[in-house]
Amino acid sequence: MVKERTSVRQKKGVKTKALRAAVPKVLPICISFFFLAMSYGLLMGTRGFSFLWPMCMSAFIFTGSMEFVTVNLLVSAFNPLATLMLAMMIGTRHLFYGISMLGRFKGMGLRKPYLIYAMCDETFAVNNSARIPGNVDRGWFYFFVSLLNQASWVLGATIGGIVGGRLTFNTSGLDFVMTALFVVIFVDQWMSSKRKSHMAALTGIVVPAICLALFGADDFMIPSLAVMLVMFLMLRPYLDDLKTDMQSDGREGRA
Repeated sequence: MVKERTSVRQKKGVKTKALRAAVPKVLPICISFFFLAMSYGLLMGTRGFSFLWPMCMSAFIFTGSMEFVTVNLLVSAFNPLATLMLAMMIGTRHLFYGISMLGRFKGMGLRKPYLIYAMCDETFAVNNSARIPGNVDRGWFYFFVSLLNQASWVLGATIGGIVGGRLTFNTSGLDFVMTALFVVIFVDQWMSSKRKSHMAALTGIVVPAICLALFGADDFMIPSLAVMLVMFLMLRPYLDDLKTDMQSDGREGRA
């Protein structure tokens, strides 16, 4: 009995250390997630959906851009094939950083399926770059980073759904919040890119513009994403701005 109690205390201590190490890393993300997800919940609520919809969708889809897109898909003509293709194209980026985390997730046991499921862009950025103290269990650190990020997103979407169903004023334009977010990300990428040619950013502008002209406003999204995916794969050696920084960080870590 004494050994069992000691073992339980040790496990709790390991988890507590990991949680304390994870919170400062994800707190800014959690705050931004909460308000962004709240706007998504508000949008769902103003479209007549119960708060259960954004709550469940944020928990099971957990892909912010796809969740915003889904709002319009739910109120438009039923087209499961187009929805499937759009979801696959939007989530394709997960394949690439998912592969890069296979080594880090090795030996995580029962935590591994959840770590894979809950790995969004921001969670990947933290888990991939964070310098974890030597006395902190990496597996539990990854787990709490993933859990806290998702919990803040689900909480924000749920509260937004509850509030959105009770709003009486005009909320037109609220669905522009995700577009505004990506505009900010685009501008930041343009300003911080080391490539004077801005090849990645220009590809993201030119390809959709051509597809828009060829396929029209209703059908250009999937061809645009498919073409950009192929181009980014082909041009990856010329687009990788982070390679040098990651290599230097690796040298510092080994030193």
